[in-house]
Amino acid sequence: MRKFTQFMLLAVAMIFSTAAFAQSTVSGTIIDSELNAPLPGANIIEEGTTNGTTSDFDGKFTLKTQSNSGVLVISYVGYGSIRVSFNGNADLGNITLSPDNSLEEIVIVGSGIIDLAEDRNTPIAVSTIKANEIQEKTGNWDLPEVLKSTPSVQNVKGGGFGDGRMFLRGFDQTNTAFLLNGQPINGMEDGKMYWSNWSGVLDVANAVQVQRGLGSSKLAISSVGGTVNIVTKTIDRKKGGFVQQMIGNDDYTKTSAYYSTGKSEKGWSFSALLGHWQGDGYVNYTHGQGQTYFLSAGYQPNENNTFNFLLTGAPQWHAAAGRGSIGDFLENGRRYNSWNETGVSSPNNLEGDVYPGGRNIYHKPVANLSWDWNINEKSALSTVLYGSLGRGAFASERISNGVGFVRGSFNNHNWFGLVTNYNNELSETLNLNVGADIRTYNGIHFRGVNEFIGISSVDESSGYSGDYTITDTYGGINPWNMVFNPNTDHDQRMDRDYEEVITYYGVFGQLEYTKDKFSAFFQGALSNQDHQREEFFFTAEEGVSEKSKKVSNIGYNVKLGAAYEINENHKVFVNTGYYSRQPFHDDLFVNTRNSNDLINPEVENQKITGLEAGYQFGGEWISANLNVYHTIWDNRTLLSSNGEDQDTPAYEGYQTQGVKQVHSGVELEVMTRPMDNLRVNGFLALGEWQFDGSATQRTFNGDGEEIGTATEIDIDGFNVGGAAQVTAGINADYEFLERVSIDGAWNWYNDMHSEGSLSQNPLSLPSYDTVDAGFSYKMLVGEDDKNSIQFRLNINNIFDEVYLESVNGNTAASSDPSQNFKGVNINNNGRFGYGRTWNVSVRYNF
Repeated sequence: MRKFTQFMLLAVAMIFSTAAFAQSTVSGTIIDSELNAPLPGANIIEEGTTNGTTSDFDGKFTLKTQSNSGVLVISYVGYGSIRVSFNGNADLGNITLSPDNSLEEIVIVGSGIIDLAEDRNTPIAVSTIKANEIQEKTGNWDLPEVLKSTPSVQNVKGGGFGDGRMFLRGFDQTNTAFLLNGQPINGMEDGKMYWSNWSGVLDVANAVQVQRGLGSSKLAISSVGGTVNIVTKTIDRKKGGFVQQMIGNDDYTKTSAYYSTGKSEKGWSFSALLGHWQGDGYVNYTHGQGQTYFLSAGYQPNENNTFNFLLTGAPQWHAAAGRGSIGDFLENGRRYNSWNETGVSSPNNLEGDVYPGGRNIYHKPVANLSWDWNINEKSALSTVLYGSLGRGAFASERISNGVGFVRGSFNNHNWFGLVTNYNNELSETLNLNVGADIRTYNGIHFRGVNEFIGISSVDESSGYSGDYTITDTYGGINPWNMVFNPNTDHDQRMDRDYEEVITYYGVFGQLEYTKDKFSAFFQGALSNQDHQREEFFFTAEEGVSEKSKKVSNIGYNVKLGAAYEINENHKVFVNTGYYSRQPFHDDLFVNTRNSNDLINPEVENQKITGLEAGYQFGGEWISANLNVYHTIWDNRTLLSSNGEDQDTPAYEGYQTQGVKQVHSGVELEVMTRPMDNLRVNGFLALGEWQFDGSATQRTFNGDGEEIGTATEIDIDGFNVGGAAQVTAGINADYEFLERVSIDGAWNWYNDMHSEGSLSQNPLSLPSYDTVDAGFSYKMLVGEDDKNSIQFRLNINNIFDEVYLESVNGNTAASSDPSQNFKGVNINNNGRFGYGRTWNVSVRYNF
């Protein structure tokens, strides 16, 4: 018995010692397949046990296993789970998870050019919308509508298709940088974005990242409010595609088809998307239609080199909505269009609705060629060469008794550029990025005849050609013709005819230090921008053009920041930066339409100082971001108007120089996963955006002629208008059955103010809130359930809230309550938000 007891004690000791010896330590990094970015909060479980952990902010994890070999089950909400084998102590390296509703793993081409926040260890204020959410919730909206559930973002829809505007931290989209795969796409002349030109970009988007404030971009770009990175499909590893049909309110319909060959054994891959949309528009007489095309050809001859050619465009035309007073909308309804309503006097009202009021016709094909070269394990070079040919016009009829012509105000351009970035891991703690950004832009602006109606010519006169007859037409109503038809000769143009050349060239660099839990970076950029304008119409000598003086401005920016990871769940950071930003081309001249005269005194660089700090918390089922910011924007030139149409005698435009704005705020964003099938997110943004000091204001009529003399105006303490300074929102997704889910979003906008002249403090506008809802069902079909059919329903403003979305004017409230709408004088120009809208789609993935 004694020997048996000794034997048992020895056996137990051996078992325990063997078990202890069999334990091992396994580590790795969980990566998002679409963005090649870390996934914090991913679950890692040793199969067959309850032993597990979660990944930290950088996607990294370390797990002491209960056995020497086995399998790890790795999962993340919204992504497909995978199983990874281990044997002994091991670093498993990068482990990639793909969204569970995606058929392909995506390769990001030009990864060195696309400045995603995750590429830098020092954080910024950022929100990312992934492919599956974009696909489901976009519907028939433009990009700004998709981003409204992120802090400090507001979308103002406008009237017609693609006429909306986005505000970020109170700055409009002319002062927010938009990048398509790292390529700048804001207008070179004025920074504007026309979403009708990008109507198909979300069909091929893998992700959209909103970087608020200083951002992580190394380019010397106009990111006062922030930076929006749009990352599209390029090379798909797997073969497959989709066909989708969508219908919506007001006879909207959209058909899209996408296919990818996947990557062949020889390294080639091809993908393409074609789409067509059309609809009547929510606002009366704002119908439109367009197409989307996307072509990508990739080649990977070896592991170290990737080439990709991309071509995309969205030719379209859509009727525009005229402005109107708040009283006009109250009398005629939210769908009222002052240019086209029956019985409304308008010089552009033509029977038969050939050109309803005014029609935007545009085609802007964009092409780029990128090359990613992994030189060795520690260095890489990314380069993209791009170009676009924008062609189009705002067309309106000039008709009398059914006879006349359609006049087009053409805004064409030829734009070419190159961005290159070299990355080198100097050591385990230091990483260096250096690069160059070169752009050249030729803007071509004139008025001409789109088509004749009942006549074949029109008499005209100009300083360039004297008295002459116009017999040529350009473009017609087909946006495809805009690109492939040549420009009309100068003696076949009317009213205005000028060009400008803008050349930009700069260098940039970033040095980042990372050791243990501390990281810091320094970033800088230096650039020069040349401007020159050439006049063909208003000239002193017939047939001889006149060029302006060439204006050259040096600009630069510097950024630096640091972060500290308190532990795997808590991280803090602080960033600061200073921009000396060159003025826009349109800010330099007294009148860009008909004058080479430069503003006197000349417009100097804008001065932008930014400071931000943040705290990030990441847990197993909840994570949160808290950001504070303070931005000073000094020496700004502000262009505004009294809200009247530019072709009417009542129009007044204002150019205000020396404007100083101060934007401060706090943003809280919370993401929760209380259950595997439930996600609840929310945000609250509190801002205070005001003008500071005084400024100099000039007034111009619709022809660009200055009225009176420049005056100094006191704007100290005036509120910045256009966007709500306080916003909040809650959105949730709940999968109540397998592959069946519902979702909803509530958004609230408060502390809003009007836009317009700064002659007095903008008006305070009433707050409003909207509720959106959606339903999704995914049915697996085909062999081994590899294919699927997806059904999606979106309902926006489900309770049909009536609200003022924007107001242009500052006429004070009337003492007569009947002359006010929720405290706002109805004689101010304004626009009401859309009522209830909907869309339904069916998508077959294969």
